[in-house]
Amino acid sequence: MASHRRPKQPSRARVTVLTVTAAAAVAFTAQSGAQAAPAKPTIDEVKSKVDKLHHEAEEATEQYSLAEERRGKLQTEIGNLQDKVARGQQELNTLRDQIGSVASAQYRSGGIDPALQLFLSADPDTYLDKASAIDQLSAQQADVLTSIQAKQRTLAQQRAEATTKLADLEDVRKTLGEKKKKFQAKLAEAQKLLNTLTAAERAKMQEQEQRASRDAGERVNLGNEVPASQRGAAALAAAATQLGKPYVSGAEGPNAYDCSGLTMWAYGQAGVDLTRTTYTQQNDGVKIGRSQLKPGDLVFFNGLSHVALYAGNNTILHAPKPGAVVRYESMSYMGTFQFGVRI
Repeated sequence: MASHRRPKQPSRARVTVLTVTAAAAVAFTAQSGAQAAPAKPTIDEVKSKVDKLHHEAEEATEQYSLAEERRGKLQTEIGNLQDKVARGQQELNTLRDQIGSVASAQYRSGGIDPALQLFLSADPDTYLDKASAIDQLSAQQADVLTSIQAKQRTLAQQRAEATTKLADLEDVRKTLGEKKKKFQAKLAEAQKLLNTLTAAERAKMQEQEQRASRDAGERVNLGNEVPASQRGAAALAAAATQLGKPYVSGAEGPNAYDCSGLTMWAYGQAGVDLTRTTYTQQNDGVKIGRSQLKPGDLVFFNGLSHVALYAGNNTILHAPKPGAVVRYESMSYMGTFQFGVRI
């Protein structure tokens, strides 16, 4: 007969241990969750990350502008080649018509044996004149054939060159798309970071930048340095009239600028044609060191991704970055100095 025993109840001490253990586990889980939650970045941290992204976006923008410049040149070269090919084909057709006319003239005049023609001719002098003309026609035919062969070779070379340039153009267009996506992605990432700040924090960051720009402008007025040249002084003065204009990737003025767009526009007002990008403007003058800088010189930073106009007293005038405006800036905030260029 089965026994009916009551199950053994856990001791009070055991219950206490289990309860304490469970509570500790809950507390540990809550503590781990609290540690996993990332702390909100400070204004300075956000600014540093945003500035880095803006520099990367600017580098991609300059590479985009360089590819755009290359695309424009290729299209011009291809258009010129296509015009040459079209004109060459017309010349070739004209030469072929000439050779046909020469052949017809020979056939009409040379259908009878020359000796028999002389015997039958009522006017031997007239026949001899005709015979001389036939010899001239033969010489002309040889010249035309030589011209046709030369023109065919030229046309083949021009068509091959045009085909190569068209392939280059397609590669450049692909590069343009990649660079545009890159700087747009960097700008979007920077904006996402800025959106983590409150409106008050963003306003504070902007005020700090504006105050720094005002201080830099005051230092320029205190410098009174001799400009690099009359044209350098004129370019710097022209750029100063654009203070407050917004930075826009790829813009060349007069309503907005990127960094090399501003320097190109400013020197254009001084009668100097600079090339379009930082990568090419570095070759538009003579490279100089930091101690040699004078107002109006170009100043390059951060691996040639940024260019500015030296304004004097360790200060530059430039289109700094997306979301900012043309302004003065201390060179101390600009990252790695590369070199200056005197136009």
